[in-house]
Amino acid sequence: MFEIRVITDPADADRVTAALSTAFTTGETRRYPTRDGQRTRLYVTADHRPAPEPFLAPEAAYALAPSILSEMRWVTNAVAIAECFTALERDYYLRKAALLDRIALMDEPAPPFGDATEAAEAAAVFLLDTDRDHLADRVVERADKDPRGYVRQQYALHAACVYDDLGEGPCYLHPDPEN
Repeated sequence: MFEIRVITDPADADRVTAALSTAFTTGETRRYPTRDGQRTRLYVTADHRPAPEPFLAPEAAYALAPSILSEMRWVTNAVAIAECFTALERDYYLRKAALLDRIALMDEPAPPFGDATEAAEAAAVFLLDTDRDHLADRVVERADKDPRGYVRQQYALHAACVYDDLGEGPCYLHPDPEN
């Protein structure tokens, strides 16, 4: 842990504070005027961000997933009932990317990887691009390095919500059990 002191123009204080909180784990920012009253002194207690945990292994990410055939049915049904040129919901793109990832995993125990791997990578990048505006920069940077890992992480969160504890009632985020 360390202390950062910045002397800046008062108009830039919020931008500097935001930049520091992006680069470090920060505590509360303390603001004081300089002696001449023209600038602002910022004091921030900071620490290096911990290294991000690796994305889930496929076995863990897809532990609660229904069978590949069941997911294939859901994905094709979602496309079949949608009108032409309709933007589909995020769940569709997530489940499609996860389905293609699961198929590619069966195809890639060793190089050379085939078309399934390319399709899974493309679907993962599409999902990431869909989510990009809503993600923190550090998450985007990490996901750009491993888009399929990002899909696994997101699918595990989705599956835990949708498929876990089925006997205790519907998920409030996804009340339709087919989703």
